[in-house]
Amino acid sequence: MQIQYIFVHGLSGWGSYDEQYEKRPYWGMKNGDLMVYLRGLGYDCHAASVAPKGSAWDRACELYAQLAGTVTDYGQLHSEKAGHPRFGKDFTGCPLIPVWDEDHPIVLIGHSFGGATVRLFSHLLAYGNTEEAEAENSSAFFHGTKGSLIRGTAILAAPSNGTTAYDLYQDPDFDVSKVKIPPVYRLFAKLMVASGKVQPDRAEWDYAAYDMHIDIADRMNREIRMIPEAYYWSYPACVTDPKGDVQYPRISETEQIYVQASIRMGAYQGASRGGIPLGKEWQPNDGLVNTISAAAPSHAPAKAYEPGNVTPGVWNIMPVWPHDHMSFQGGLMRRHDIFPFYRQMMKMIDDTLKKEQ
Repeated sequence: MQIQYIFVHGLSGWGSYDEQYEKRPYWGMKNGDLMVYLRGLGYDCHAASVAPKGSAWDRACELYAQLAGTVTDYGQLHSEKAGHPRFGKDFTGCPLIPVWDEDHPIVLIGHSFGGATVRLFSHLLAYGNTEEAEAENSSAFFHGTKGSLIRGTAILAAPSNGTTAYDLYQDPDFDVSKVKIPPVYRLFAKLMVASGKVQPDRAEWDYAAYDMHIDIADRMNREIRMIPEAYYWSYPACVTDPKGDVQYPRISETEQIYVQASIRMGAYQGASRGGIPLGKEWQPNDGLVNTISAAAPSHAPAKAYEPGNVTPGVWNIMPVWPHDHMSFQGGLMRRHDIFPFYRQMMKMIDDTLKKEQ
């Protein structure tokens, strides 16, 4: 069995189908191309390219098309409701991987919103979607029954339960103006790539920014099922420390563009619009995602990772990564040598899969 590792980027990211990847790889921004490094160690790794600001649904459909080497089908019903064309890019003749079958299965690795993408992708691949499957000329993706093509999933700093970086602005009981932000970090925050305006005639719910709200993530978690035979790992991150009644970022270790969000998240307590309590346990964060959110999706079985005792069909929660959200990419303005981390992670996954053979 030959394992193929598929890396899926987060919000506003890019992959190997995008021109900018060659000049500045998303995976290894300040280290050099992580895919090249890992291939040199004998791992068959590939960087997918999905919609930078698209919904988890759209991104999952694009990922399937790249892996299967076919035209992107967003589903007839979804496309009609969302207000965009049903079909997208055609990857016929240029698949991300040459062969994809039970002898050549995949392990999915998703950073940030790439985590939501690969979780929904896995669910649809294994269990399908009845409504879309009944549509005329529907993609094989919506028919399910292909869960055996996935051997594992690892998510890094993923907003599996949403993020208060979005929700705190919708809470009328929380006044962001009372949270003091040093002026320089207010300026840096403006450099963050915006989530993007809703396109004319396109539904506002068909975007990543919508999916990352607490209530929407909770609803998605109730629908997504795990593959019992596959392995799951989650890597939460945290770059904050207690400071009185709040969590405050370690400034020297945090990307400047994340400091404002981190301070506000670290000071926030409240509830989602749907009534989900967001207490002090939600304050620790990596600058963009709450540490508790990245630990494991709600409504799914999970346990702390135990070396040598990785359970399939359960989220194995790894020790908290003591760096910020961007560190998994190699850093934006602050360099992180990520090669040792990924070398260790890949060996752990590889060892786990070899034991079952």
